[in-house]
Amino acid sequence: MDSDRQGTLTAPAAGPHCVPPRRGRPRSEAAEQAICEAVERLMTDGKSLADLTIEGIAQAAGVGKATIYRRWPNKEALLVDVLVRLEEPEPVLPGTSARDDLVVILDFMRRRGLAKRSRWVLRVVLDQMNSMPALKEIYYDQVVMRRRRAIQAVVARGIADGELRADLDVALLGEMMIGPMLLRSVMWEDAPLDDPALAATIVDSLLEGLRGPAHAVPAG
Repeated sequence: MDSDRQGTLTAPAAGPHCVPPRRGRPRSEAAEQAICEAVERLMTDGKSLADLTIEGIAQAAGVGKATIYRRWPNKEALLVDVLVRLEEPEPVLPGTSARDDLVVILDFMRRRGLAKRSRWVLRVVLDQMNSMPALKEIYYDQVVMRRRRAIQAVVARGIADGELRADLDVALLGEMMIGPMLLRSVMWEDAPLDDPALAATIVDSLLEGLRGPAHAVPAG
């Protein structure tokens, strides 16, 4: 496998990541973990995003407000990192083909949809985001757009390699690929997501009509 064909749906670069501290980690990392866990507890206790304040989060985490501001410029940046922590870990793409990468991406979306349904805190946070334009803008820029670019990069490589048709727009092809899973995981909450083969079924079914010349079936 060529190393330059590997990719990843990376998490936001801005702000520290809220990951569980290991034994011997610096006190500052333990403080970051305590802050993220405090936000989760407050949400579990029924606090809305609008109700959360830096002062309240600091008190719940047992730290000073300055400790939070040294790590995050504002509440919105902190909440985006907490959202990432609640999400499924983003996968490394195999890079063996556009088809394989798309299956991994769609299966990530499937698992994310299952997590959203089972972890009501994540669902509540995402549902409330529209009431906080600044938070929505940060999340869209650092999470949604990064994932969108990753999908388009896979599609563009598939076109260049002849796996996908070259007569359609890259963005449109990407939307056609992720659309069915997006509907199931976000819009249609009664649609089943528990089939591990669902991602491959969607991608392979679509590829039958989107395959490029490199995978065309010879006539006769």
